[in-house]
Amino acid sequence: MAGKKPIRWHIAVFLAPAVLIYTAIMILPLFGTLELSLFHSSPDGRTFVGLDNFRTLFGDPRWAASFWNALANNTWFFIIHMLVQNPVGILLAALLSHPKLRFRAFYRTAIFVPTILSFVIVGFVWKLILSPLWGVAPSLLDLFGLKALFSPWLGKEEYALTALGLVSVWQFVGIPMMLIYAALLSIPDEIIEAAEIDGITGVAQFWKIKLRLILPSIGIISILTFVGNFNAFDLIYSAQGALAGPNFSTDILGTFLYRTFFGFQLQIGDPNMGATIASMMFFIILVGVCLYLFAIQRRLRRYQF
Repeated sequence: MAGKKPIRWHIAVFLAPAVLIYTAIMILPLFGTLELSLFHSSPDGRTFVGLDNFRTLFGDPRWAASFWNALANNTWFFIIHMLVQNPVGILLAALLSHPKLRFRAFYRTAIFVPTILSFVIVGFVWKLILSPLWGVAPSLLDLFGLKALFSPWLGKEEYALTALGLVSVWQFVGIPMMLIYAALLSIPDEIIEAAEIDGITGVAQFWKIKLRLILPSIGIISILTFVGNFNAFDLIYSAQGALAGPNFSTDILGTFLYRTFFGFQLQIGDPNMGATIASMMFFIILVGVCLYLFAIQRRLRRYQF
């Protein structure tokens, strides 16, 4: 028939490799984890137990205490990034987007470089820097007469998680900075010129004009921060080990999952309970992403330039 549209087989051909790889390394392991959480393993084989592992996680005082402690620490870790990393990233992007600022490329590169460093390197180096025995932090504070403010932050339960959260902020602040910087550059010059004609310049221009135009980008950064922080593991593990000391004060869902699944020291690994924790991490992230997509993103006004 003359009016019949041709089937575009080339689209499926080009998408097939990406779909197959994504399915193999993401979809199948996800369903495998969910399946594993519904079974109990014993020397006699696997037994289907339904939601009993979840009941154990929330009903057994030993498991529940560890889970809620890890979840609370994870939440605080996320809040630190939302209250410090993203606002600082927006501020840096606003400063670097100023047309009269010199050496902008150098500053952008210097701030972004830590994001490409290995977690192991970052955790080990900052542990050395903050060490009260051989670290350079006491000496640096002493140069400004502030040595009295130094404390072994990574060794105190009340400070350890916050200190590691700020280290993570230092490492990843370049990501929101670059995303917001790109969003600011995409604002048409006509809008900026119109604002200047109306007498809106400087800080007022950013708050009244630019900030509203980049709200969708800020929303994307926020949800990426949420997903990244509730999947966190590497920095805590490299700095504080699998036990996430002192006294589990830096224990997050990632380290809790690691100890449970693989075992550590005197704790015997339990893949089924580990899969249960991993499933809860997935559901928490899924709920957070859905809340953003259906409750927040719909209300963000998008501007067509």
